[in-house]
Amino acid sequence: MNPRLLLLLLFLSLPAHALQNQLRDHPSPYLAMHGDDPVAWQDWGQPVIDLAREQGKLLFVSSGYFSCHWCHVMQRESYKDPQIAELLNTRFIPVKLDRELHGALDAHLIGFLEKTQGHAGWPLNIFLTPEGYPLVGATYLPPERFRELLTRLDRRWLDERGRMRNLARRTLLQLMLQDQQAAVDALPATLLRETLLHATFEIADTLDGGFGEQNKFPMAPQLLALLDLQAAAPHPALAEFLALTLDKMVGEGLRDHLAGGFFRYTIDPGWEIPHFEKMLYTQALLIEVYLRAADVLGRPDFADVARETVDFALREMRRADGAFAASFSAVDGAGREGGVYVWSVDELHALLGEQDTALARRYWRMQGLPWFDGAHLPMRGESLKQISLALQQPLGDVAARVDDIRQRLLAARAARDLPIDWKPLAGWNGLMLAAISEAALRWDDPDLRTAARGLRDYLRESLWTGSELRRAVHDGAPIGKASLDDYAYVAHGMARYAELSGEPVDRTFVAVLLRTAWQRYHGPGGWRSDDRPLLPGIAEQPAMPEGALPAPSAVLIRVAADSGDPELVVMARDAAERGRAKAQAEPFWHAGQHAALLRLADAAAPSPGQ
Repeated sequence: MNPRLLLLLLFLSLPAHALQNQLRDHPSPYLAMHGDDPVAWQDWGQPVIDLAREQGKLLFVSSGYFSCHWCHVMQRESYKDPQIAELLNTRFIPVKLDRELHGALDAHLIGFLEKTQGHAGWPLNIFLTPEGYPLVGATYLPPERFRELLTRLDRRWLDERGRMRNLARRTLLQLMLQDQQAAVDALPATLLRETLLHATFEIADTLDGGFGEQNKFPMAPQLLALLDLQAAAPHPALAEFLALTLDKMVGEGLRDHLAGGFFRYTIDPGWEIPHFEKMLYTQALLIEVYLRAADVLGRPDFADVARETVDFALREMRRADGAFAASFSAVDGAGREGGVYVWSVDELHALLGEQDTALARRYWRMQGLPWFDGAHLPMRGESLKQISLALQQPLGDVAARVDDIRQRLLAARAARDLPIDWKPLAGWNGLMLAAISEAALRWDDPDLRTAARGLRDYLRESLWTGSELRRAVHDGAPIGKASLDDYAYVAHGMARYAELSGEPVDRTFVAVLLRTAWQRYHGPGGWRSDDRPLLPGIAEQPAMPEGALPAPSAVLIRVAADSGDPELVVMARDAAERGRAKAQAEPFWHAGQHAALLRLADAAAPSPGQ
């Protein structure tokens, strides 16, 4: 036998190297829950990259978050499986990533999967070469398919590692080249508005509201851009579509009809079946959406929805230090998705009795066939007036009974086990500061002012070092790595708070955040999400795309343009122009950048009479 082949076989037959699971008692709840897995999970950092290069092994990076339902499922099915763990431990360098602590890296890997497979999500599982080039990835896989993928990749890596390395490099280079666009002529404001309107109605669901024909996300950045469009150039069809979408989001399963707040998205096109995680950013963004919609669409009831969402976040997501928790889990303590939020008829009867159960089922539409393993999710049902007429009872009496039922259901629900990720993320808390500040400005509520001040102080005193932001802290020590979105969202929140406080020191801090973000994350090619990336290919982009969260580059441009600082305004104009090609070509997916171009176009247009 060839001596070199014999040495390779002897090496491969040795026991697994001395890697140990590093995640036990990790300050991230998501990583800590993997601390007892038989997989020898490594925490992300330069040492694992060095280890992969030293041993010539593929990196397996699995990214997820605490409230993610399918992340829990894949852990239970695959990462607790001893055979799968042995494959991962001996043939790969397994890394667990909390996407909320390493947002730039997660966005880079999500982008790779979207561009190569057309879709992405969590759990996100990507295999990287030892040099850090993405090779192949997948989201949730059943254990049989996951084991097959591991075995197939291991064999190919042993036989074709040189070819696979070259393939990974070439693929990443091609994807980076696809993002480059030639300069385009500037469109006038009228045509800019028409392009956004046309792009919106190409994917708008005019029957059920929202966008697309499968699952439904509350696309807050796009909704805000469309509300601005409606305010500037009223369009009857757009007004009708926006009202339909916002009514559906309020009335169906996206919303928690007992306690308030919104779930992350629904898995059906009719907004009825949610994925049950509650994210802080969802609450913050939808508060802004419903406040804006109340004014643009003339719907005071939308402002009520915003206030109820503020009250929910203050009551249930706020920490003792004034910051806000990241998320509520989609699964209860027993691993049942939505278990905290759904009710069987037997549970209702035992808690409420027959008559109040009948009333609850009418008011919260818990009738017909149950969709959630024999249980119902409360949604908007018959109105108090309809029930009053049907029962021939005074409206006030019916309202009092419904309120009493709500309190009993909430008391019972509070006894259920709801896992919460209490870590305070800088960016998401920045979004919440903006939302609370907007609400406080609207209602001049001293309690809201106090809450905004407490959150402002937390961000300034706990997450700002004097020269840079920290993404999160645990017991005073930083965890995770700040990225562009932290600076953008905190600057947005601080700018809104500065309007509330009127204090020069707050406006000065906004300018410091903006200049720091430009210095760290902006270069000749545009914006980069990570200032010191450990992997190749995290390139500069002239305009970042938007999904459920606003593009941080667009947020920074807007805040800088509104700052009144001449230097920052020029920087904002230059950055907006640099992203023009993307924004004009794909206005819906670059709604914030598109809005910045509209501002520039409107500002440059001659005033009437000139």
